[in-house]
Amino acid sequence: MATKVMMEALSPTMEEGRLVKWVKNVGDAVKSGDTIGEVETDKAIMELVARGDGILRAHLVPEGTTAAVGMVIGVIAAANEDISSMTGGAAPAPAAAPAVAAPARAAAAPAAAAPAAPVAEASSGPVRSSPLARRMAAEKGVNIGAIHGSGPNGRVIRRDIEAASVSTTTAAAPATIPITGEYTDVVLTQMRKTIARRLSESIGPVPTFYLTSEIDMTQVGQLREQMVANGDQYKVSVNDIVIKAVAIALTRHPECNAHWMGDSIRYFSAAHIGMAVATDDGLIVPVIRDAQRKGLGQIGRDARELAKKARERKLQPAEFTGGTFSVSNLGMFGIDQFTAIINPPEAAILAVGATETKPVWENGAFVPRQLMRVTLSCDHRVIDGAVGAKFLQTL
Repeated sequence: MATKVMMEALSPTMEEGRLVKWVKNVGDAVKSGDTIGEVETDKAIMELVARGDGILRAHLVPEGTTAAVGMVIGVIAAANEDISSMTGGAAPAPAAAPAVAAPARAAAAPAAAAPAAPVAEASSGPVRSSPLARRMAAEKGVNIGAIHGSGPNGRVIRRDIEAASVSTTTAAAPATIPITGEYTDVVLTQMRKTIARRLSESIGPVPTFYLTSEIDMTQVGQLREQMVANGDQYKVSVNDIVIKAVAIALTRHPECNAHWMGDSIRYFSAAHIGMAVATDDGLIVPVIRDAQRKGLGQIGRDARELAKKARERKLQPAEFTGGTFSVSNLGMFGIDQFTAIINPPEAAILAVGATETKPVWENGAFVPRQLMRVTLSCDHRVIDGAVGAKFLQTL
């Protein structure tokens, strides 16, 4: 019996996906659970697996195509089974060669849009490559069809993708959008589409107010110096310390650790802190779970690992969902103060600015102190002004 290959919801917020790569070709035998394709969701590049046994008889959408969740994109069936009812009565055409899909990838990811390594022109036929090389090429936005492989019989292998990626990174630094002519249109990535939709949902209907406070960070700097002196296992950033402090403050003010549910407000006992991470494709917010229970060293390790996976598009759904409160830090860019947009259904987000040395009047004299401004964005349906102010006092 034929099995439809559907564009599946590979993340909780996914409404459509872009087929990055057909891993299995038309005519290949597949078993249930085999990886048959790679899909760019709104958060990461995920594997699409077969849901039946047989032969992959048809690719109904080419690589680089965006399809809605639930759309049939391929067919698995027995070799002699009639699948005309699933393919519109026409003989299914093979999927496009990898070289065809690469321009769509370049357009979809602005930071990776610089040309790959100056190697041969893309071939018109199938490209011999290892599965690892194909995956790396998809993740790094490298046109695998334009690479001369150094493996057996010209096969493209890992080191070829790494070399092309280094060349691309060098050519693209600093990251810019290459504009030719009067203007250039860049197709939205799935992540950028979701960012636009989610922020539109937030800034319009959410009645937001903002509270700004200046925090003395002098002792935080001293603490970090002491921790670094005790070994790499205690290496933490200012943001790690902010996350820990936020988590503790939320346990004392659970009214700020909440979700707006439409007809109810959901308050949480645990502080699952979303950490805004900038990637080439846009902003994503991995979650440090139970931050109130973790030591600074563990938070630091979790933060580094999640940020690395976010930039490599390897986050799993469980790692970027379920946050109860978010922190966005632009201090490393020299921004002293800003307001962040709430990530629904969360009720608040903390925007963290740079730490600066400023003169402070103490005991009849000015003394240098390390000060940092933070701004709390609050959903007024959940949090009142005095409640948010008390949370900032505790923080």
